[in-house]
Amino acid sequence: MPLTPNQVQRYARHIVLREVGGPGQNALLSASVAIIGAGGLGGPAAMYLAAAGVGQLTIIDDDAVEISNLQRQVQFVDADIEKGKAQTLADRLQAQNPDCDVTVHNLRLTEENAEARLASHDVILDGTDNFATRLTVNKASYALKTPLISGALGRFDMQLGVFNTGAESPCYRCFVGDVPDTDRNCATEGVLGALAGMCGSMMAMEAVKSITGAGEPLSGRLYMYDALRAEGRTLRLNKDPACPVCA
Repeated sequence: MPLTPNQVQRYARHIVLREVGGPGQNALLSASVAIIGAGGLGGPAAMYLAAAGVGQLTIIDDDAVEISNLQRQVQFVDADIEKGKAQTLADRLQAQNPDCDVTVHNLRLTEENAEARLASHDVILDGTDNFATRLTVNKASYALKTPLISGALGRFDMQLGVFNTGAESPCYRCFVGDVPDTDRNCATEGVLGALAGMCGSMMAMEAVKSITGAGEPLSGRLYMYDALRAEGRTLRLNKDPACPVCA
């Protein structure tokens, strides 16, 4: 559909990009993206996707805002403490861009509900902080044949990968194996606040690339960044021939 005059102005910086242009912006406006986790990664990812003009965002999170979140979850302010994260983020996104329709699911994904909640999306973003949920999301993503963009943080390090993009693409289970016997997370290990914004923004960038066809996605690769050294590297990931999900 032709862009309205208001949309031409709003998305002008996208439209002049040869790799995006009008067709790419229309693809964004027609796209549906699911974001699991409205916190350190899902928040900035959602804000940039709403600003980019993604037409439908689904936010899935059952947590409430805590004061300790405010060090890195810049989508929230002090007055949001004790409010539900998913709805609070949704309100911010719809105020940011009326073109973006936001659906909220105030729940935790399980083996029983994940496929139903994630169906009919073009891309899935996983910004959760525990391996059990990540593996559940990966299994649903593989079953639905929907690309999965996964980001993770710890202390001064981040990693980002794109999974389940085709028959030859490894899944997240190929990468991590079984659920690790650990409860390490940001609460126990700490995390540099600005790193969350960096990783969430990169997740949004991979989603935009996937939707518009611009550039080369991180499919089958893992980007790792060490903030203390300001060094990044990209590793090639292979399918696990014994993977219980995608083998």
